[in-house]
Amino acid sequence: MKLGEKGDGLAAAYLRKKGYKIITQNFKTRIGEIDIIAMEEDTLVFVEVKTRESIAYGKPFEAVDYFKKRKIANTAMLYLKKLNEIPPCRFDVVSIYYDRGKPECELIRDAFEV
Repeated sequence: MKLGEKGDGLAAAYLRKKGYKIITQNFKTRIGEIDIIAMEEDTLVFVEVKTRESIAYGKPFEAVDYFKKRKIANTAMLYLKKLNEIPPCRFDVVSIYYDRGKPECELIRDAFEV
């Protein structure tokens, strides 16, 4: 299993424990992909998952740059077009890194705006 796939699974389990209801994983369009789409209470949450084997070169969430944010936002717009009603939305990032072989998860709520 690839590191990214492993991270997506860990992130989904982590979010469920925090009360998120996972709607879909790996939502793909011609524009891009959203790792996890979930509901937290009445808010639709688009989640980017970043996984690294260490933090030697920075925390994983630091890899979510301007271009990645734009791609996620544009993909989210395509998802929203399929809905009858658009609920409040936000963008979160789950940052996963391994500390001595053990995964550490960090949730950045409302990580960016569009």
